[in-house]
Amino acid sequence: MTSADFTSPVTPGTGWPDDVATLATPVAHEAADVRALAGSAGTLTELDARVSVCRACPRLVAWREEVAVTKRRAFAGEPYWGRPIPGWGDPEPRVLIVGLAPAAHGGNRTGRIFTGDRSGDWLFASLHRVGLAAQATSVHAGDGQRLLGGRMVAAVRCAPPANKPTTQERDTCAPWLEEELRLVLPSVRAIVALGSYGWDATLRTLAALRAQVPRPRPKFGHGVDATLPKPSGGTFHLLGSFHPSQQNTFTGRLTEPMLDAVMARAKEVSDV
Repeated sequence: MTSADFTSPVTPGTGWPDDVATLATPVAHEAADVRALAGSAGTLTELDARVSVCRACPRLVAWREEVAVTKRRAFAGEPYWGRPIPGWGDPEPRVLIVGLAPAAHGGNRTGRIFTGDRSGDWLFASLHRVGLAAQATSVHAGDGQRLLGGRMVAAVRCAPPANKPTTQERDTCAPWLEEELRLVLPSVRAIVALGSYGWDATLRTLAALRAQVPRPRPKFGHGVDATLPKPSGGTFHLLGSFHPSQQNTFTGRLTEPMLDAVMARAKEVSDV
């Protein structure tokens, strides 16, 4: 894909791999719209489409689109997705991975969550080593990568400045995750939360879905394995992992064996 093939940001319905939105997809312009459009999506495909055209947070819209236009020098000849990032993977996952938000020159560029940056390199390599991904790398949408029994989502769907969404932005975006979790949770056996943000977002979302979250709530930590009830019955494992950020991987706070251990546990309890 080159800049001649697509606009930056990418216009819905122009053929970007995995883009399920069209120019007719309804667009959320404020928090109330997000709540209404998430709740009425009905299917995962329609939810993904609506997520991918959301414009409810002015600061995030301005930032993601500015990055898509100015670009990083290394990617100057490539189009940038420049839109919110929907969940990606199996529509009936046994393993769900929950992270913070797309990276400005990662998912915001490629249109696929955790794809095209150093954190994604670590994550996909680990998933491949334990048998949850078809390939060791995820370079761009349409590269042939597949998750094997898994799905990935972000708590906040737009790339935030300095990787720090505001509390208001987090709360505005929350209904997208609530509806996605409601749709996929029946098949889920394990949720891997990347970092304390992913952990807290998962517990907040479960509470919003009226699951019986234990009190006190389980505390985040790498390798923590908590068994929690689903709102509709049954249980799943909530697994904690340090986020594969460069800060964690460069300093040795997170190593490949540490990440592999969590992903292997997710695969084990999910019978993938």
